[in-house]
Amino acid sequence: MSAGTRSHLAAAIAGGLIVAGGLLALGATGSPTLQTIIQEAPVASARASALTPHAIYAREAPAVVHVSARLIEPRENPFDVLHQAATGVLGGSGFLADRRGDVMTAYHLIDGASHSSGITVSFEGGVQRQASVIGADPGRDVAVLRVDLRGVPNADPLPLGTSTSVRTGDPTLAIGNPYGLDRTLSSGIISALAHELIAAGGVTVNNVIQTDLPVDPAGSGGPLVDAAGRVIGIDSQLTSPDGTTVSFATPVDAVTRMLHGAQRLGHVPVAYLGLSAVAARLLHPAVTVTGVTPGSPAALAGVRRGDAIDRLGGETISRLSDLNRMISTSSPGQHLRVEITRRGRLRTLTVRLGSRS
Repeated sequence: MSAGTRSHLAAAIAGGLIVAGGLLALGATGSPTLQTIIQEAPVASARASALTPHAIYAREAPAVVHVSARLIEPRENPFDVLHQAATGVLGGSGFLADRRGDVMTAYHLIDGASHSSGITVSFEGGVQRQASVIGADPGRDVAVLRVDLRGVPNADPLPLGTSTSVRTGDPTLAIGNPYGLDRTLSSGIISALAHELIAAGGVTVNNVIQTDLPVDPAGSGGPLVDAAGRVIGIDSQLTSPDGTTVSFATPVDAVTRMLHGAQRLGHVPVAYLGLSAVAARLLHPAVTVTGVTPGSPAALAGVRRGDAIDRLGGETISRLSDLNRMISTSSPGQHLRVEITRRGRLRTLTVRLGSRS
């Protein structure tokens, strides 16, 4: 018997068994108790299986860096769950996003530092580089740093994925370099796709990926990756009004445009107002200024501590997220009308935004 004949015969026998199994299952043979079903083996998936957490860690950990910022304007920040700002030095994580030397991190790690000389990025092997800020979005707690990659070993950027296909329950990993000594790995799932998270002080963060990951607080700024090792978000944490800590990530799609702008222009203008504020929830539905940096645009415009900001640039300011959004979507040099309440009287000022980069 030829090989071809044997092959056809085997196929015919297999087909007959499947048909017979189907007839038995339907009771066509008159035997009511015998229920034999023979099924074909499933076709093997053409896609490679998901990487193990160790494989992802081994491949991508070298691109996860330690970010250190020396503050010239220490300030309270709801994302800084360790309250490091009081020491004048902040430390956390970040990751290399491209071969130009662009590093993504959490904005709160560099808020209050000199954007041109006060930030250091540490790579594998203890190699350190001074970084400059070329893009920032305080409302999403994201910043883009740029460093010189010459002489940096294993300078391979992490693959960027998309956050549009993320679903609740998907497995995920977080890699951090919190103390510049060794990298950490945490595993968990996407616990929610939150439309809004509210932090202590009234800060609101919109459209985030909420996770159940036990992210080390100093690991904020590191990558949140999917089962294939692609970055889907930038890790952060915040303290909620009831004092609990919430782990979340800014979706990578929300910051891709900022990164592309940095790649194309080499610089993304960062608007600067120069004040700190808290949300007022009782007598006045606005935010109250708690401090004004001397010589800043806010100071030059006449804004004072204790002023309640009602409107900025024609937009109502009822939450800190409103203030952050207006600043982050404006440009250095732009003039904005500031409507404030001071000692019960309404005043209108004009501020010319500066640049922090």
